[in-house]
Amino acid sequence: MTVCPKSVIVLGMAIVDTADLKVVQRLPGWRGRSFNSPSMTFVHYEFDAGASIHEHHHEQEEVWNVIEGELEVIIDGVAQVAKAGMVAITPPNTRHSVRALTAGRAIVVDTPLRWDLGG
Repeated sequence: MTVCPKSVIVLGMAIVDTADLKVVQRLPGWRGRSFNSPSMTFVHYEFDAGASIHEHHHEQEEVWNVIEGELEVIIDGVAQVAKAGMVAITPPNTRHSVRALTAGRAIVVDTPLRWDLGG
């Protein structure tokens, strides 16, 4: 398991303080802190209005939990708006893209692991 130095493991469960993780800007307007559990990759994103993630696909199921703001999520050619409190679920191997309609925050979870993203 990849965890940050200040993580605490209690009875086999890791506690990760995401504030201690390095912030990485993988694409313009997307600042994320990422880590892996044994079977999932988590990215806590802050995003700017107008920032986008190009259309792509991967073998993992991907879940976008919008904490703050609004995202336009296009999954397999169908565009929908995900607002704070909403979740967008992308099936494995499905083309998808994301565009931030406002500034905000989201937690993205991929399963199985995405070694190209996690801690």
